[in-house]
Parts: sequence; structure tokens; C-alpha cells
Amino acid sequence: MNWIKKNLPGILVCLAIATPAWLLGKALPVIGGAVFAILFGMFITLFWEEEKKGAASGIKWTSKYILQTAVVLLGFGMDLQVVVKTGRQSLPIIICTISTSLLLAWLLHKSLNIPGKISTLIGVGSSICGGSAIAATAPVIDADDDEVAQAISVIFFFNVLAAILFPIFGKLLGFDQTSGTSFGIFAGTAINDTSSVTAAAATWDSMFHLGSQTLDKAVTVKLTRTLAIIPITLALGYFTAKKEQRGNSFSLKRAFPAFILYFVLASLITTFALANGVNANVFLPLKELSKFMIIMAMAAIGLNSNIVKLVKSGAKPLLLGASCWAGITAVSLLLQRLMGLW
Repeated sequence: MNWIKKNLPGILVCLAIATPAWLLGKALPVIGGAVFAILFGMFITLFWEEEKKGAASGIKWTSKYILQTAVVLLGFGMDLQVVVKTGRQSLPIIICTISTSLLLAWLLHKSLNIPGKISTLIGVGSSICGGSAIAATAPVIDADDDEVAQAISVIFFFNVLAAILFPIFGKLLGFDQTSGTSFGIFAGTAINDTSSVTAAAATWDSMFHLGSQTLDKAVTVKLTRTLAIIPITLALGYFTAKKEQRGNSFSLKRAFPAFILYFVLASLITTFALANGVNANVFLPLKELSKFMIIMAMAAIGLNSNIVKLVKSGAKPLLLGASCWAGITAVSLLLQRLMGLW
């Protein structure tokens, strides 16, 4: 009862912000509900700082535990059989683009003195799957709400650019216009967020009357990329725990966070169920709930973020995001050319 009294006000505030943000995200998928939720939260907290104290505990709980639960539920969108099948063609590109982004993030973190956690979040978000990867990584490395908000903002900016520019870019580069395979792989490996991957691929299909060829390919490749959340977060958890250990205080639970292991379990359950004839639509409500819970957690993060601080420190993270985006795009194009995919 004490827990409810302490946390319910903050949870309800986050829910109230998340609902219109979710609806706006449906109407404008290129922007997405998570970005709307962060912006609403930031705006509200400018005028609600003093009164927010009674809701602070619930807001903090939402930003941590609702976020972790959302990541677990993401696993119900993972069919590992499809991932393995698609990976035979796209896996080399996926591995190289992820490695490029993480390496660039580390180099610029060192050379520009960008805070390590922001660098990690932007590097992981750029290379894997945008907001979902940031949501999974943030609790593992103990990133604070300002760092998460800043990383999400950077990723969003380049998502919108990619959705608008990549179809034009693909046409100029001479991608095959009779099949969606080459541009689908390009969009699936070089654009970080599912909403923008979908927007760019659907535009290509529309431009050249390809039905849903490009969209199907791009989304499947993107699904394969998403699986990289598992090894990346486990590795980050291990190194973070090792870095912070004192004497014999190394914690296996700290190194391998339980919610990531539950994510893996959810993926295995989905794969087993689909392999045994269960209709994929059964998992749609859980996938939708996961998306809503991420939006709700982003509302909490927005409420706990200092917009003035974000604006003042915005130039270097934007440069980092641009570098990761350019590096991923260049490597994806180079490898597709070498592999004869376009």
C-alpha cells in the first residue's frame, strides 16, 4: 500500500503524457511517440519543477522498471528463424556497420571529450535500432535521464533525415528499381530506427511500384540487426561491472542484467511458438504494449531532463551522431558493392 501511495502519482503522470504521444506517433511515425513523449515531458517540467516532488518517486520508477519491462516485451517480436535466414545475406554488412559505429563513437569520445555514456548510447542507437537499443542499453550502463534524452534526440534528428534523403540518394546511386532487395538491405542496415526504415522502404516501393518488396526486405534485415542488442548489452554489462568493481565485489547479476536475459527468453518463446504453427498475430498485442511502455518511460525521462543543459551540450553529440550515421552509410554501400548487391 505504501508503494502505491508513493509511486502511483508519478506513474499516472507518465501515463497521461504517453497516451497523446503514442497517438501522435501513430499519426507521424517518422517522428515517433518516444520523441513526442520526451518533448512533452521536458516542456511540462519547465513549469512543474516544485510541484513535481510528490510524483518524483513514480517518475523515477517508470523510467527504470517500465523501460526494462518494455525491453523484455520487445523479445516477442523476434523470430530467430527469420533472423538466421536473413542473416546469411545481410549479416556481414550488419556486423561491419555496427562495428564502425561503435568504433567511431569510442574514437570521438576520446578525441572530443564527449561523456562516455552519451557516446555509448549514440553509438549503440546509431548502429542497432535507435530508441529500442538506447532503452536496452541505458539501464545496463547506468545512464541518467539527461543522457538518454540527449541520445534519443540525436538519433531522432538523423532518423528524419534518413527517411527523407535515402530514397533520393538510392536513386542517384543507381539502386535496382525492378526489385526491392538492394535498397531494402541498404535501408535495413544504414537507417537505425524501425519507423524510419519503414518510411524509406515504403517510399522506394511507391516510387517504383514494387508492392511491398522493399519494405519486407528492409524490415527483416532490421529485425536481424535488432538481435545485436543481446551481445552488445551483455558485453557492456560485463565491462561496466568490471570497471566499477571494488575488490571482490564483482556481481554476475550486475554484469548480465536479468531483463536482457528475459528478453532472450521471450525471443526463444516466440521462435518456438511460430515454428509450431502459432499465428504471429498472437504476439502483436505484446509488441504494441512494448512500444507504448517505451513511450511511457520516455515521458518519465523527459520529466527528469534539463532542457537547458541539453541545448548547451548539444553540438558534440550531434557531431558524433553525424559521424556514426555517415560511417554506417558508407560501410553499408561499400560492402553491398563488393558483394554485388547493387
